[in-house]
Amino acid sequence: MEQRGPSERTWSLRLSGTTDVVSRSRDFTRRALTAWHWLPGRGESGREAAEDVLLLVSEVVANACLHGGGPRALVLDCSAERLRIEVTDGNPAPPVRVPARGPQAREQPGGHGLLIVERLARRWGSESGSDGKRVWCEVAWPPGIRVPGQG
Repeated sequence: MEQRGPSERTWSLRLSGTTDVVSRSRDFTRRALTAWHWLPGRGESGREAAEDVLLLVSEVVANACLHGGGPRALVLDCSAERLRIEVTDGNPAPPVRVPARGPQAREQPGGHGLLIVERLARRWGSESGSDGKRVWCEVAWPPGIRVPGQG
């Protein structure tokens, strides 16, 4: 179920009990980025920023699938300075970065999600609660794109 907040600055998607959550989350994010005029993108840097957001969403949702018992919700929240991506799941344990496994580790699938988040997001973190956790990351709002709800 999709919900949009006032002035469409906050979009949320319930993921509990659904299938194909990574694809659903990417499609949902693509619709939000289109509504916010990140897509189709202004120049190469605009398209790259949107692709980074889609990759971040894929990574945090996939991590919730693999390590959090499945994602419950995705929230996209924008301000004049940043876009915040939040994914909630039912496991209160904080995310743990997989240690390097030698030179061949980079060639093996898996274990690189948090490294990707660290490289693409300007900030990220997690907040644990009694019923799970919220993993969040933030990217800068691209210059030249008007924030929803601001004249």
